Amino acid sequence: MLLLQLLLLLSATATNSATASSSSHDGDEGALLAFKAKISSHSGVLDSWNQSTSYCSWEGVTCGKQHRWRVVSLNLSSKGLAGTISPAIGNLTFMRLLDLSYNSLHDEIPASIGSLMRLRRLHLVQNTLTGVIPSNISRCISLREIIIQNNKGLQGSIPAEIGNLPALSFLGLDNNSISGTIQSSLGNLSRLAVLSLSDNYLEGLILAGIGNNPYLGFLQLSDNDLSVPAELGKLQQLEVFALDENMLEANNEEEWEFIDSLVNCSRLQGLDIGFNRFSGKLPTPLVNLSINLRWLQISNNNISGVIPSDIGNLVGLEELDFSINLLTGVIPESIGKLTRLQQLAFASNYLSGHLPSSIGNLSSLLQVYAGDNSFEGPIPPSFGNLRKLLLLGLPNNSLTGLIPSEIMELPSISMFLDLSNNMLEGPLPLEVGSLVYLRQLFLSGNNFSGEIPDTIGNCRVMEFLLMDGNSFQGSIPATFKNMTGLTVLNLTDNKLNGSIPGNFATLTNLQELYLGHNNLSGTIPDLLGNSTSLLRLDLSYNNLQGEIPKGGVLKNLTRLSIIGNNALCGGIPQLHLPKCASFCARKNRKDIPKFLRITIPTIGSLILLFLVWAGFHHRKSKTVPKKDLPPQFAEIELPIVLYNDILKGTNEFSEANMLGKGRYGRVYKGTLENQAIVVTVKVFNVQQSGSYKSFQAKCEALRRVRHRCLLKIITCCSSINHQGQDFRALVFEFMANGSLDGWIHPNLDGQNGHRALSLSQRMDIAVDIVDALDYLHNGCQPLIIHCDLKPSNILLNQEMRACVGDFGIARVLDETTSTQHINSSSTIGIRGSIGYIAPEYGEGLAVSTSGDVFSLGITLIEMFIGKSPTDDIFRYGISLHYYAEAALPDKIMEIADSNISLHDGVNNSNDTRHITRTRECLLAVIQLGVLCSKQLPTE
Repeated sequence: MLLLQLLLLLSATATNSATASSSSHDGDEGALLAFKAKISSHSGVLDSWNQSTSYCSWEGVTCGKQHRWRVVSLNLSSKGLAGTISPAIGNLTFMRLLDLSYNSLHDEIPASIGSLMRLRRLHLVQNTLTGVIPSNISRCISLREIIIQNNKGLQGSIPAEIGNLPALSFLGLDNNSISGTIQSSLGNLSRLAVLSLSDNYLEGLILAGIGNNPYLGFLQLSDNDLSVPAELGKLQQLEVFALDENMLEANNEEEWEFIDSLVNCSRLQGLDIGFNRFSGKLPTPLVNLSINLRWLQISNNNISGVIPSDIGNLVGLEELDFSINLLTGVIPESIGKLTRLQQLAFASNYLSGHLPSSIGNLSSLLQVYAGDNSFEGPIPPSFGNLRKLLLLGLPNNSLTGLIPSEIMELPSISMFLDLSNNMLEGPLPLEVGSLVYLRQLFLSGNNFSGEIPDTIGNCRVMEFLLMDGNSFQGSIPATFKNMTGLTVLNLTDNKLNGSIPGNFATLTNLQELYLGHNNLSGTIPDLLGNSTSLLRLDLSYNNLQGEIPKGGVLKNLTRLSIIGNNALCGGIPQLHLPKCASFCARKNRKDIPKFLRITIPTIGSLILLFLVWAGFHHRKSKTVPKKDLPPQFAEIELPIVLYNDILKGTNEFSEANMLGKGRYGRVYKGTLENQAIVVTVKVFNVQQSGSYKSFQAKCEALRRVRHRCLLKIITCCSSINHQGQDFRALVFEFMANGSLDGWIHPNLDGQNGHRALSLSQRMDIAVDIVDALDYLHNGCQPLIIHCDLKPSNILLNQEMRACVGDFGIARVLDETTSTQHINSSSTIGIRGSIGYIAPEYGEGLAVSTSGDVFSLGITLIEMFIGKSPTDDIFRYGISLHYYAEAALPDKIMEIADSNISLHDGVNNSNDTRHITRTRECLLAVIQLGVLCSKQLPTE
C-alpha cells in the first residue's frame, strides 16, 4: 500500500512538472504569436514565426540554457517592423533583453512591460512611439539599461520611480518630447554611468544629489532648459559634460562657480556649454581643467573679456571653439603649446592684433576659422607648416600684405581657403596651381592686382572660385577650361580685358558665371548659348558687341544681365535690342551653287552609313552571341552558363546547398559540371523591390574590376526559369573559408567551426582589404564606391586571403561626375549597413570615397578588438570608434580581441620583445582604424 501511494505521488509530481513545462511552453509561444499579430508589416522577417518549427528557433528569439523553453531575448532591431507593441510582451517573464530599435512601431509602450522582472536591457530607439514611459517600469528591478531615444511622440515626465532601479547604469531618453523636471530620485541611482537626456523639454536644476554618484561619466543634457548645480566637482568619473543648447545663464563669478568645481574632475575629456546665455568674463579657472580635456566648446554665448594667457595649459585639447561671443584682446602665444589641436575656431568676436605665428607649431591642425574679427598685419608664413590643414578661414578682418606662397603650397587643404574681405594685396602667387585638391577659394574684396596666373587651371576639382572686387588685370586665362569641377566663377568688378573665352561652355558643371564690371570686349560666344548647365550669367557693364545668342541661359531674362553693353544686338525679343545687320557669311553661303549644297551633305551621309555598316559587320564576325548575358557583360569574355546548369549544380537550390540569404536573394554552393569547378551562386529574388537594381549595380561594378583582392565573377545568367519567370544570378568563385565576420565573431557557444585567427593572419587580411579599396578608388577607371564594406562582405579563400565582395549597392563614377562626390539621388536611400554607414550619409550628403574609408576604419577596429559596432554596449554617445580611441595608447592590450592567437609560432609567448612588438602592431592598426572612422569626412 505504501509503495502504491509513493508511485501515485511520483506520478502526480511528474504530471505537474510536465504541465508546468507545457504551460510555460504554451505561454511564451502564445505571447510571441500575440506580438506578431500586432505587427502590420515586417518585410518577411517574421515568416519563420509559425508553429511548424520551435519558437526558440524563430528569427530574433533566443531561449535560455537552463530554462530551455523560456524566451530570454527578443532582438528585432532594424527589421522593418510596423505596428504596435502587444501587451502580451509582459508574459515573457524570463526575458533579459528586449530590443525593438530602428523600426516603425507606434502607439504606447504597454504597461505590462512592468512584469518583466528579469529584464536587464530595454532598447526602443528610433520608432514613432507615443504616450508616456510607464511608471511601473520600476518593477523591472534587474534593469541596467533603458534606452528609449528618438521617439518624438513620447511625452510626459521622467517617472520618479526610475530612481528605484538599483542596477541601472545607462539611462538614455534623448530626442523625445519629455517635459518637466529631472526627478531628484534619479540621484539615488548610485550605479548610473551614462545619463543622456538631450533634445527634450526639461527644465529646472540638472539633478539634486548628482554629486553622490561615484560612476557617472557621461552627462549629456543638451537642448533643454536646465540650470547647473555647483556640486559637479564631486563626479570623479565624469568624462563628458554636454549642456549645449539650453537657456543657461552666468553673469558673475558666483554663477560661474560650476567651472571651478569641474577643475576637480580629473578624467574630464569633453565640456560643451555652447548655445546658451552665458555672459560676463570668461572665468580664469578654465585653464586649470583636466589636462585630459579633449574638446572645449563655449561658442554662441555673450561671453566677454580676454582669452586667458595660460590657455596653453590644456595640452590635451583636440578641439577648441570660442566662436560667436564678445571676446576682445589678442590670441595668446601660448596657443602654440596645444600640439594635439585639430580644430581651432575664434570666429565672430572682437579679437584684434596679429595672428600669432605660434599657430604654425600646431602640426595636427585640420581646421582653422577666425573670420569676422579685427585681426591685422600679415598672415604668418608659419601657417605653411600646417601640413594636415583641410580648411583655413580668415575672412572679414583687416589683414594686409601678400599671401604667403607657403599657404598656397599646403598639400592637404581641400575644403576651402577663405581670405575674402581683407586688405591683402599684390599678385596671386603662381603657387595657387598647387591647390589641386581645393574645392572652394574665396579671395573677394581685397586689393589683389596683376594677371590671374595660368597655373590656376591645375585646380581641376575646384567648385567655387570667387575673385570679385579686386584689381586683377589682363585677359581671362584660357586654362580655366581645365577646371572641370567649377560650379560658380565670379570675376566681377576687376580690370579684366580681352574677350570671353568660348571654352567656358565646355565646363559642364558650371552653373553661375559672373563677369560684370570689367573691360571685356568682342562678342558673346555662341557656345555659351548651347550650355545646358549654365543657370546664371552676368556680363553687365563691359564693352561687348554683336549678336546675342538665343539659347540656354541667354533666353532667360530673370537669370541674365547684359546691361551696360551698348553695342549688343539681337537676342530674344524680350531684350528689346535693335536687330543685327546682315552678315557677309550668310551672303557668301547663298553664292555656293545649289548642286553642291545638296551633293556634299548627301555624299557625307552615304560615307557615314557605309562606315557604320562596315564596322557593324566586322564586329559581328568576331563576336559570339551571348543571349543569357545582360548587356553590361557584352564586352567581357565570359563562359556561357544556362539556367539548367545552375539548377542542376545547386541540387535544385536545395536547403542543404544554401550558404545564406540577404535582402535581394539567396546564396548557394554549387558545381558547374561543364567546367568541373565549385562555385558560389547568388540568385536574385526578382519579386523583391530593388532586386533588379541590385543585380544591375553588381553587373555594372563587377564588369569593370579585375583585382586579386576582389571577389572574382565567373559568369552570370539572365534567363527564364521553369515557371516562365525572370531568373537572374551571378556566379562567383567559391571562397572555402566563408566570411571574415564568422571568424571574428564566434557564436554564443564559442564554436564557429574555425580556429582563432592569428595576429599575422588578421594583418594579412587587413592589407588585402586596403589593397582592394585602393584599387576601387584609385586603380580602376571610372572609380567605384563600394558603399557597404563590412566583415560579412569580406570573404576568405583556401589560403586565408581576403576578397571584398557584394557590390549590390556600389556606385560607379562616370566621366561626367566629380572626382570625389557623385549624384546622391537613389531609390535605395542611405547606403550601407547600420554601424558602418558614414555619419555624413545620414545628413543627406552624397556618397563618396570618404564614406568607404569610414567603413574601413570601423572594420579594422572590429577585426582587432572583436566587437561589432552594433554590439549592445555601443549606444548613443558611446560608439566603437570612441571605445577604441579612449584606449589609445596605454590600454590597447585591454581591448584587444581575447580570441586573437598572439603566438604565431613563437615558443615563448612571454618573450618581452615579442609582447612589445605585438602591442606596437595592435596600437598601429587600431590607431589607423580610429583615424579612418573620424566623424567628419574631411578628417
